[in-house]
Amino acid sequence: MARGSSFILVASYAFDWALLVVLAVLGYILNNLSPNHHAFSVVDPSISYPFHPDTVSIGVAALVAGVAPVVIILIVTLIFVPGPTVPKGTPQSLVWKRRLWELHASWLGLAVSLAAAWFTTNGLKQLFGKPRPNMLSRCHPDADNIAAYVVGGVLTAVSDGRLVTSAICANSDKAVVDEGFRSFPSGHTTISAAGLIYLTLLLASKLGAGIPFLHPHKFTEDETHVSAFPSRTNYQNLSSPIPLEAPRAPQAATPPLYLIIITLLPAGTAVFIATSRWYDFQHHGFDILVSFVLGTLFAYFSFRYYHLPIGRGAGWAWGPRSKTRAFFAGIGSPNYATERLVTNEALV
Repeated sequence: MARGSSFILVASYAFDWALLVVLAVLGYILNNLSPNHHAFSVVDPSISYPFHPDTVSIGVAALVAGVAPVVIILIVTLIFVPGPTVPKGTPQSLVWKRRLWELHASWLGLAVSLAAAWFTTNGLKQLFGKPRPNMLSRCHPDADNIAAYVVGGVLTAVSDGRLVTSAICANSDKAVVDEGFRSFPSGHTTISAAGLIYLTLLLASKLGAGIPFLHPHKFTEDETHVSAFPSRTNYQNLSSPIPLEAPRAPQAATPPLYLIIITLLPAGTAVFIATSRWYDFQHHGFDILVSFVLGTLFAYFSFRYYHLPIGRGAGWAWGPRSKTRAFFAGIGSPNYATERLVTNEALV
């Protein structure tokens, strides 16, 4: 029975990974569809910038925002997890079990953030069909026959406000023209924020590089509740008629600055990648800002979905689901971590 329950639990997480693979494949399919082509003006200066090669290619962005976090998470987990709170005599099998769970939770959170960003970005790109800043240099519009492609706007004596369709583009390379209508949101920016902001949050958690926190109502110097294995910690009786030291007021301390710098390096890299999309004339400022916010939201949600708060969680991930609630908890269940108990009173 226990072996069957363990299989169900493993299957539930395998199903999570399978769903993420499906989401990534759907994002790839969306990325290869032809986007909507929003009407535009051939005299619009905001889409008249020159075609400029990418400072950070999509391949490099994928390596930096996807592959690098995977490797860094592996290294950090192997070095720092489960940490100095492991009591002496704890079996190595138990230590490795905890280490592998933390690694799995960290990788799963990263995969959720990246897959969600990838799928959402490609879907929105196709729907909006917004012209890039360098769209006209991709399009090569047939300026001599503008009237044949007009779909709106007004031509006056002082300005040409006519809007035309992409049919005016004389460039025979359809892929280049299609790419000119994928300005919003920025894929580089969203993916970079989703992967690297997630990595920043994870490093802040594992390295203890968060803002100091004290609960406004409670404080205890007993750290056993944040130990890797609280049940194996030896509690020492400290009661004595003569106290060894005077009681201290609740206090906390800030982490060393070098930990903050290390933690913020991924976020700074994400900002650099996002900024490069501006000076490469690939995206408008609004596109980049909204995309960065979107990627950051995916990163924050994914981190908190699998990890305790940075300031109060002592660097730990949430525990695994219980074997009896691997796929569904149901009404009246407080969470997915506790085992389901069926009693006669519950059935009345």
